[in-house]
Amino acid sequence: MDPLSASLKVAASGLQAQSERMQVVSENLANAKSTSDIPGGDPYRRKTISFVAELDRNIGGSVVEVGSIARDPTDFTLEFNPGHEAADERGYVKMPNVNVLIEMADMREANRGYEANLQVIKQARELISMTIDLMRSQS
Repeated sequence: MDPLSASLKVAASGLQAQSERMQVVSENLANAKSTSDIPGGDPYRRKTISFVAELDRNIGGSVVEVGSIARDPTDFTLEFNPGHEAADERGYVKMPNVNVLIEMADMREANRGYEANLQVIKQARELISMTIDLMRSQS
């Protein structure tokens, strides 16, 4: 496979990975205040995503893929709210282990990674177009 097509495939895998990362972060943000429906029950648990480099023999290089989407094992925070439906017998509600500030930073980083991969695709397309134009002018 030619280097320009290979770079397109690598960048496309990066776009897909960052897109899935943004989806996980979006789920975390959407559930940042989601508590249990039963008293003393566990609320939403933050999801994490990890990536792995996989060798693609067709292009002779590595592409990025989602390695796993897991649950963050950190402890839930307790909030005193005796009137809440999920409050335990002491009046505490378990709140999700989602930190909105961290999620926003992850979203920004994923967005920048997505934009970088998109820029690689744009540059490769431009180089392919320039190569075709050069071949036409020599004919």
